[in-house]
Amino acid sequence: MSIRNIAVIVDDVELNREILSEMLAGEFTILQAENGREALDAIGQNADRVAVLLLDLMMPAMDGYQVLEELTRTGRIHQFPVLIISGETDFAAEEKCLTMGVTDFVKKPFSPDLVLKRVKNAVSLSTYKDRLEEKVAEQTAILREQAEKLKRNNRRLEEMNERIIELLANVVEARSMESGTHIKRVKGYSRILAEDIRDHYPEYGITDHMVDSIYHASAMHDIGKIKISDAVLLKPGRLTPEEFENIKQHSKFGVEILDSCPDLWDREYLDLCRQICLFHHEKWDGRGYPCGLVGDEIPIAAQIVSVADCYDALTTDRVYKKAFTSERAYEMIQGGECGAFNPKVMDAFRRCRGKFEELMEQTKESAGEGEDGPAAE
Repeated sequence: MSIRNIAVIVDDVELNREILSEMLAGEFTILQAENGREALDAIGQNADRVAVLLLDLMMPAMDGYQVLEELTRTGRIHQFPVLIISGETDFAAEEKCLTMGVTDFVKKPFSPDLVLKRVKNAVSLSTYKDRLEEKVAEQTAILREQAEKLKRNNRRLEEMNERIIELLANVVEARSMESGTHIKRVKGYSRILAEDIRDHYPEYGITDHMVDSIYHASAMHDIGKIKISDAVLLKPGRLTPEEFENIKQHSKFGVEILDSCPDLWDREYLDLCRQICLFHHEKWDGRGYPCGLVGDEIPIAAQIVSVADCYDALTTDRVYKKAFTSERAYEMIQGGECGAFNPKVMDAFRRCRGKFEELMEQTKESAGEGEDGPAAE
């Protein structure tokens, strides 16, 4: 940054300029101008070095008011202190100048010692302000850099957490003898439904951020199955009432697992995961489990994942059944054969039917699955 060491003295009376020049010569490099045009030329050529402007008001060619207006227009009025040294005695003139951004107003005839002190004070304050602004700019840049670094670190943590979620979900898939793409499809179906509900039902307050959170958190819906025995989880036939009660515990087990490592996620995201784990088997009419919630007592995220999970369970092979066609699965869900769902969510499901079928075909093709489930190796 250039050193500001120039004092521009503007007065149409040469004697006044010489008095002020002699007074300030020990402190500044002096540039003189006898009218406003010359003053603006001098400032324009030395803008980053001007420390102070001493300006008369009544001058030929261009008066002091016009100089102030031009400095305001070009944004230079606050780059250095401006002291008016004028024979004007009208209070209105002083008020007008101060309103225009002038630092001080000295009436003629002036005391050289008083002017010198006022100039020094004005320049000192201006220098302090400039240094303070530089310091603020430096600190702002540091804070911005730290914020960007924190943002990058947070994103890395989010990616790590997403990988942890995928890993845990894949462990559940492997234990359940599922195709390996169940989690991928449930996440995709959940995003599709969440986006539609966001667009059509603002009363649920689903934001873009919440859509992303539901997408990732949906992978955790069956994490509690890790604690279900293979004898029950992999049983090919119908479960006994006792076995069914046992497998229903996976909803609560999932929440226990999440609560055992609360520091992995922020509170909002953890709450969403807990809602999905605990409530994705609840039904609109209160006949679900584990709490028998009714209607919108069921968090909307859990309602969304419930439909996504149900659709994928119907359209893929499981140890206890063969896959239904997408058409039959759609009819079963809409017809209430899989329990009651929110009518609004069913409307969204109807609108999204084509996207569900497209995603199902894409994931099955990429995994080498056909109509009869996973391809034989």
